[in-house]
Amino acid sequence: MTAKEYVKILLAKECLTLKELAKIATEQGKRKYTLDGLSHKLGRGTLDFEEFEFFAKILGYEIILKKISEE
Repeated sequence: MTAKEYVKILLAKECLTLKELAKIATEQGKRKYTLDGLSHKLGRGTLDFEEFEFFAKILGYEIILKKISEE
C-alpha cells in the first residue's frame, strides 16, 4: 500500500479532506502546506516518512512497527 492510500484512508476515517489536512498541518507544523503541494507529493510518491508520521499524529494516529512472526 502506498503513502497516498494510507493518507486517504486516514482522511476518510476522520471525515476530512486533503485541503483540511493541509490547513491543520500548516497550523500545527513548522511550514506551510497547500492542497496542491500535498496533492502533488502524494501523486508523485515523494511524501517522506517524517511528513507521513506528522500527518498521522495530527489526525490522532501513531505508526507502530510489528515484527512478523516466523512460522
